[in-house]
Amino acid sequence: MSDNAAPQPGPLAGIRILEVGTMLAGPYATMMLADLGAQVTKLEPAAGDISRQVGDSYFASLNRGKRSVRLDPASTRGRARLGELVADSHALLVNLKPSAIHRLGLTYAALREFNPAIVCVAITGFGLHGGDDPAFDYIVQAATGIAALTGDPAGPPTLPGYSSADNSTGLTAALGMLAQIVSGRGGQVDVCLRDVLLSQLNYHAAAYLNDGRAPQRRPHGAHSYYVPAQIFPTAEGYLALFITHDRFWKTFATEAGVAGFETMAERAARREDVLAVVTEALARDDARGWEARLRPLGIPAAAVRTLPEALDSAPEIVAAAGDYRLVASPIRIDGYTPSYGPPPRLGEHEGADPDIATAS
Repeated sequence: MSDNAAPQPGPLAGIRILEVGTMLAGPYATMMLADLGAQVTKLEPAAGDISRQVGDSYFASLNRGKRSVRLDPASTRGRARLGELVADSHALLVNLKPSAIHRLGLTYAALREFNPAIVCVAITGFGLHGGDDPAFDYIVQAATGIAALTGDPAGPPTLPGYSSADNSTGLTAALGMLAQIVSGRGGQVDVCLRDVLLSQLNYHAAAYLNDGRAPQRRPHGAHSYYVPAQIFPTAEGYLALFITHDRFWKTFATEAGVAGFETMAERAARREDVLAVVTEALARDDARGWEARLRPLGIPAAAVRTLPEALDSAPEIVAAAGDYRLVASPIRIDGYTPSYGPPPRLGEHEGADPDIATAS
């Protein structure tokens, strides 16, 4: 596309999505869709999405490019306005407790009278009909085996350092929503954090369900099947090394000056011997040095970096959204460059009806 060509609309241009979202999972799902051109309108309570209270940068990281309307679906006037918005929208995404979703009438069964083609997506902890047990991200990680699989075996279970359950569930919900929109049928989509995390434990779960083999927590995040595939200490810093097949091993062994263990079966059977040999070899150079040596050879290896170091090394992934610098959409589509709008001010897009949040 030439520099003078008109910008291409996003692939979701014309898709209108309503969001009754709070904190992370729901807002992340709809932000990914807004980045692709969908019009996303947050329906917020009078005080706003609670994440506004966490901090401006936090809110911006999940809500760029959206619209904001204050609306109380429990009030008479708010319900009427919700019906108008639903009639003109393709989808509604909600992440609240199941009891609140049902009480506020934010399901397909309650909203189909306004638009039979509306797609209603519910994000909950344990399912739309699974009860109101607390289901924050870290709680679900602990409940589904993630924490038990993470950390040093000699230490306590550990949680990953970011909201993997919320983010993964947001992406899954966005996929489910788009699938139902494409089908041309309205309906209810039900996505919960518990099921998403269990589905992402795919090969671990399959090994237990089919072979009775429970997963083990291994030092340095070692992979269950591939050897060597984990984080290793070096002369300075740590290196992630991921040897998945024999050709990788042959190339690595030549560069590192080690011998033996030529097949994956042998390396898996003699895991501790392999790790000792590799650890000794990697102590001869620092992490950045090994990365520079191994990557040109096609070996999956990376020095362990902090988030600031990672962002500084990839400036192309940082985008401006109003006054904020944020991580850009990871989805790149030929001919389309997202235009990242700022996060909305509370009630910014209410027009001539600014008090619908509290009207009864």
